[in-house]
Amino acid sequence: MENPHALVLPFPAQGHVIPCMELSHCLIDHGFKITFMNTDSIHARVMAALPKMGGVHGQIRLVSIPDGMAPGEDRSQPEKLYDCFLRVMRVHLEEFIRKRNESDHDKITCLIADGCMGWAVEVAVKMGIRGVAFWTLPMSFCAYVFHVPKLIEDGIIDDNGFPTKQQMIKLSPTMPALNTSHLIWLCLPDHISKPSIFRYLNKCTQAAKSADWHLCNSFYDIEPSAFELVPKILPIGPLSVGRRLGLLEGNFWLEDSSCLSWLDEQPAHSVIYIAFGSYTIFNQRQFHELALGLELSNRSFLWVVRPNLTDGSSDAYPDGFEARVANRGRIIGWSPQQKVLAHPSIACFLTHCGWNSTMEGLSNGVPFLCWPYFADQFQNQTYISHVWKVGLELKHNSSGIITREEIKGKLDELVGDNVIRARSLELQQIAQKNVTEGGASFKNFNNFIEAIKLEKC
Repeated sequence: MENPHALVLPFPAQGHVIPCMELSHCLIDHGFKITFMNTDSIHARVMAALPKMGGVHGQIRLVSIPDGMAPGEDRSQPEKLYDCFLRVMRVHLEEFIRKRNESDHDKITCLIADGCMGWAVEVAVKMGIRGVAFWTLPMSFCAYVFHVPKLIEDGIIDDNGFPTKQQMIKLSPTMPALNTSHLIWLCLPDHISKPSIFRYLNKCTQAAKSADWHLCNSFYDIEPSAFELVPKILPIGPLSVGRRLGLLEGNFWLEDSSCLSWLDEQPAHSVIYIAFGSYTIFNQRQFHELALGLELSNRSFLWVVRPNLTDGSSDAYPDGFEARVANRGRIIGWSPQQKVLAHPSIACFLTHCGWNSTMEGLSNGVPFLCWPYFADQFQNQTYISHVWKVGLELKHNSSGIITREEIKGKLDELVGDNVIRARSLELQQIAQKNVTEGGASFKNFNNFIEAIKLEKC
């Protein structure tokens, strides 16, 4: 009997490709064959970051299909992207599965679609294969998007996702209260249409409901109330394979692994790690305040400054900054983040609170200093600082700037807080327990594996 063959389809963004790749490696460990499908533009970025690798890496076959948009066209408007997905990408996806399954062997037996590509689950149903929705965002995010019809029915939001009035709401008595102005689809940069992202998420969520399985990269202990609200979604996290050597991780930028040797030279719990994911953009004033705050802290730091982190030149540091911090600061373009966070020299993590970064920080027992940028990151910050109590929030001044003094003060407070560090280590143990034999996530994942294998018999 042939092994199960899963086609994995992530949403075309760095924060979605990485956990889908992690899930793929976990499936390979259980005998699965994996075909990993990106859009053409994302596939090109992944391959450019790995110039020596071909279309097959180990047991993962990398393929791509068009997303329906022209090269260089703006892909930041979700409504336009969704329309292109349905008109073009869906047709190519169906054709790919049809051709593959016309063969006598190596047929695709299930489609694992990112929850934000929920329309693809409908393709799986049409093609007669199992459909799996994999939610790469926190369960609290899923709870809100699954309850959109209820929020509209109760008059909390209108048909465009805007609140009918500003108020504090709770989906569950034991979930943190949320100001309606901070609903996930409203916490976006100005250039993104809020109604468009709202309609996109709602359409995908409704389409994904036909999936045979719903999986989530989280674990019960950190979001129990959210899981109770959508019991069909099973936690299998935290997924974390980035520490293994030689595995494809799906990065959009080439990692600078030389930072690990630099970390080896630093004392334990002495280095501030700063990384803001793949999407955050700073204006020059805020970028300068961050740089000067790190300098003012007088602490060693490893700072990830990707090429498009600022809205201006990527090397526009304050005058003389790089020379002044050369003996204690390391600046790189992209890092092997899971390996960095696992390093004993790391003292804390200054982060945008993206879900992958949050899970990786929790898995390594690292305290957080929170600086969210958009979407679920603000709600993740609430969980980090107020629910799990493993980090602190940075505060903006009256001009909307996080000042160098605020950065320096919060770093001093966080690094010196033994209670937060102890709580971080406690959550690390809970996270590890979930994914080891006997843990809830371990059991959920193995039940899913066995069910897929039995269905193939």
